[in-house]
Amino acid sequence: MEFTSISFVFLGSTLGLILRIFIQNNFKIIIGFNIQSTSIVNFIASFFLGIFVALNFTSNPTFLLFYSGFLGCFSTFSSFIYQLFVLFQKRKFMRLFFHYIEVIMISFLFFYLGYFFVQFF
Repeated sequence: MEFTSISFVFLGSTLGLILRIFIQNNFKIIIGFNIQSTSIVNFIASFFLGIFVALNFTSNPTFLLFYSGFLGCFSTFSSFIYQLFVLFQKRKFMRLFFHYIEVIMISFLFFYLGYFFVQFF
Protein backbone atom coordinates (compact mmCIF):
# COMPACT_ATOMS: atom_id res chain seq x y z
CA MET A 1 0.00 0.00 0.00
CA GLU A 2 1.40 3.37 -0.94
CA PHE A 3 1.82 6.34 1.37
CA THR A 4 -1.03 8.40 -0.13
CA SER A 5 -3.50 5.54 0.37
CA ILE A 6 -2.41 5.17 3.98
CA SER A 7 -2.77 8.93 4.41
CA PHE A 8 -6.37 8.89 3.15
CA VAL A 9 -7.33 6.03 5.48
CA PHE A 10 -5.56 7.74 8.39
CA LEU A 11 -7.29 11.09 7.76
CA GLY A 12 -10.73 9.51 7.36
CA SER A 13 -10.34 7.28 10.41
CA THR A 14 -9.15 10.19 12.56
CA LEU A 15 -12.17 12.30 11.60
CA GLY A 16 -14.54 9.35 12.11
CA LEU A 17 -13.13 8.55 15.54
CA ILE A 18 -13.29 12.18 16.70
CA LEU A 19 -16.91 12.52 15.59
CA ARG A 20 -17.89 9.19 17.20
CA ILE A 21 -16.32 10.12 20.56
CA PHE A 22 -17.98 13.55 20.44
CA ILE A 23 -21.41 12.07 19.77
CA GLN A 24 -21.05 9.30 22.36
CA ASN A 25 -20.02 11.79 25.04
CA ASN A 26 -22.50 14.56 24.26
CA PHE A 27 -25.75 13.07 22.95
CA LYS A 28 -28.42 11.05 24.65
CA ILE A 29 -31.94 10.89 23.30
CA ILE A 30 -34.96 9.81 25.28
CA ILE A 31 -38.19 9.44 23.29
CA GLY A 32 -40.29 7.34 25.60
CA PHE A 33 -37.38 4.89 25.65
CA ASN A 34 -33.63 5.30 25.87
CA ILE A 35 -31.61 5.29 22.66
CA GLN A 36 -28.00 4.58 23.52
CA SER A 37 -25.31 6.81 22.05
CA THR A 38 -23.76 3.89 20.15
CA SER A 39 -27.10 3.38 18.41
CA ILE A 40 -27.19 7.06 17.49
CA VAL A 41 -23.73 6.70 15.96
CA ASN A 42 -24.86 3.65 13.99
CA PHE A 43 -27.91 5.53 12.68
CA ILE A 44 -25.77 8.46 11.56
CA ALA A 45 -23.21 6.10 9.98
CA SER A 46 -26.02 4.37 8.07
CA PHE A 47 -27.24 7.75 6.82
CA PHE A 48 -23.72 8.67 5.64
CA LEU A 49 -23.34 5.27 3.99
CA GLY A 50 -26.58 5.83 2.07
CA ILE A 51 -25.25 9.19 0.87
CA PHE A 52 -21.87 7.73 -0.13
CA VAL A 53 -23.48 4.82 -1.99
CA ALA A 54 -25.84 7.17 -3.84
CA LEU A 55 -22.91 9.42 -4.82
CA ASN A 56 -21.20 6.30 -6.21
CA PHE A 57 -17.65 7.10 -5.20
CA THR A 58 -15.45 5.03 -7.46
CA SER A 59 -12.06 6.67 -7.18
CA ASN A 60 -9.66 4.86 -4.86
CA PRO A 61 -8.68 7.90 -2.68
CA THR A 62 -12.32 8.83 -2.07
CA PHE A 63 -13.19 5.23 -1.26
CA LEU A 64 -10.28 4.98 1.19
CA LEU A 65 -11.12 8.32 2.83
CA PHE A 66 -14.87 7.81 3.32
CA TYR A 67 -15.63 4.08 3.31
CA SER A 68 -12.52 2.51 4.80
CA GLY A 69 -11.34 5.42 6.90
CA PHE A 70 -14.25 7.54 8.08
CA LEU A 71 -17.04 4.96 8.29
CA GLY A 72 -14.66 2.23 9.44
CA CYS A 73 -13.81 4.19 12.59
CA PHE A 74 -17.09 6.06 12.98
CA SER A 75 -19.50 3.13 13.03
CA THR A 76 -19.68 1.02 16.15
CA PHE A 77 -20.68 -2.44 15.07
CA SER A 78 -18.53 -4.06 17.75
CA SER A 79 -20.23 -1.96 20.44
CA PHE A 80 -23.63 -3.03 19.09
CA ILE A 81 -22.62 -6.69 19.30
CA TYR A 82 -21.28 -6.15 22.84
CA GLN A 83 -24.60 -4.59 23.89
CA LEU A 84 -26.42 -7.64 22.55
CA PHE A 85 -24.00 -9.94 24.39
CA VAL A 86 -24.57 -8.13 27.69
CA LEU A 87 -28.33 -8.46 27.27
CA PHE A 88 -27.84 -12.15 26.47
CA GLN A 89 -25.72 -12.68 29.60
CA LYS A 90 -28.35 -10.96 31.72
CA ARG A 91 -30.97 -13.23 30.13
CA LYS A 92 -33.00 -10.26 28.91
CA PHE A 93 -33.98 -12.03 25.72
CA MET A 94 -36.99 -9.89 24.83
CA ARG A 95 -34.98 -6.70 25.25
CA LEU A 96 -32.15 -8.25 23.21
CA PHE A 97 -34.57 -9.12 20.41
CA PHE A 98 -36.20 -5.70 20.33
CA HIS A 99 -32.86 -3.86 20.55
CA TYR A 100 -31.55 -5.93 17.63
CA ILE A 101 -34.66 -5.27 15.52
CA GLU A 102 -34.67 -1.59 16.48
CA VAL A 103 -31.07 -0.97 15.48
CA ILE A 104 -31.24 -2.99 12.25
CA MET A 105 -34.52 -1.45 11.08
CA ILE A 106 -33.71 2.13 12.02
CA SER A 107 -30.20 1.83 10.55
CA PHE A 108 -31.71 0.59 7.27
CA LEU A 109 -34.22 3.44 7.35
CA PHE A 110 -31.41 5.98 7.82
CA PHE A 111 -29.42 4.35 5.01
CA TYR A 112 -32.41 4.66 2.71
CA LEU A 113 -33.01 8.28 3.79
CA GLY A 114 -29.40 9.18 2.96
CA TYR A 115 -29.62 7.38 -0.37
CA PHE A 116 -33.01 8.98 -1.18
CA PHE A 117 -31.74 12.42 -0.12
CA VAL A 118 -28.97 12.33 -2.74
CA GLN A 119 -31.19 10.81 -5.43
CA PHE A 120 -33.97 13.35 -4.82
CA PHE A 121 -31.76 16.44 -4.72
